Amino acid sequence: MKPAVLTGEHFFTGDIACAEGALAAGCRFFAGYPITPATEIAEHMASRLPDVGGTFIQMEDEIAAMAAVLGASNAGVKSMTATSGPGFSLMMENLGLGICTETPCVVVNVQRAGPSTGLPTLGAQGDMMQARWGSHGHYEIIALAPASPQEIFHQTITAFNLSETYRVPVLIMADEVVGHLSERVSVPDAQAIKLRSRPRPKGRKDRFKPFLPGPGGVAPMAVAGEGYGVHVTGLTHDERGYPVMTAEAHVEMIDRLTAKIRNNMRDISMTERYRLEDADIAVISYGVSSRSSMAAVDEAREAGIKAGLLRLVTVWPFPEELIRELSERVRSFVTVEINLGQIHLEVQRCAAGRVPAYLVGHAGGTVIPPEQVLETLRKVSGSGS
Repeated sequence: MKPAVLTGEHFFTGDIACAEGALAAGCRFFAGYPITPATEIAEHMASRLPDVGGTFIQMEDEIAAMAAVLGASNAGVKSMTATSGPGFSLMMENLGLGICTETPCVVVNVQRAGPSTGLPTLGAQGDMMQARWGSHGHYEIIALAPASPQEIFHQTITAFNLSETYRVPVLIMADEVVGHLSERVSVPDAQAIKLRSRPRPKGRKDRFKPFLPGPGGVAPMAVAGEGYGVHVTGLTHDERGYPVMTAEAHVEMIDRLTAKIRNNMRDISMTERYRLEDADIAVISYGVSSRSSMAAVDEAREAGIKAGLLRLVTVWPFPEELIRELSERVRSFVTVEINLGQIHLEVQRCAAGRVPAYLVGHAGGTVIPPEQVLETLRKVSGSGS
């Protein structure tokens, strides 16, 4: 057996850092299908998992990969898959199954420009709304957006912790640029990595109700084969897991699934503020675009423009209250993202017309340069070009 945590300083791409973060988090099952630009995650997991007592399976497609991940998780194993846009689309039905059955797992989407085959080797952030609403029905989801290889290492650990704590699939919405970017990554000692485990059942096995909420609104989770009676179905179900085909039962189930996320926003939602204290213009960004945005904010400050950056580490659930709070004290918002305004729509919704909101974005293929952001900041501030 080789160590799961490669403590020390490394020069990793984002994809390799993601795989190493998963291993450090205790992931011992990976099912996936090769797809650019996420294939390196699968390749690295295929190489490393057997050395730490784990299992790698290349499935026939992404539909099967997502199903296998849910099955392994129900057997008590921390599980993950990784894909890009086309494969992410195929995973949506089984993602909904994981949400409905409250099955913890991690899904990594290294985004590329679409739709369809699009630009397989070039980056984008065009799957952000799909991450929120890609599966059918109403639900809550957790999605993180890393901005560097170092951060994707830590965010992968965080994703597993959130997934286990709240019994929900957690998404890592990376992009091709971060996935293929090589930077120094510091891996801490294994003892310094704080891991969470899913809530476990207690008491008599014959009285166990697998979907009866415990503390924090999350039900304890039994492992298949250890003696608890568990019925798992994607149908609307009661606390026992048995199907109940009534509107009342469905409302009760959806209320429970959404409440466990909404009521724990302080633990789930993560943002970073940069030079926002006295800002007149709030730049909203995430992932690789936030790096350009930070550079633009610094240049704007040198030019006398009071700009600041709110970086979304957790994109979903969206930090609605924070955006509303900012809209009460800034003069405008500028959203920076590699799409045509997906998160920008959320900023506009939360600003509710109190302040104007502007978009710096395009459909994908290249990183948004700081100069483009700065140009918009100049126009918004009225300082010209």
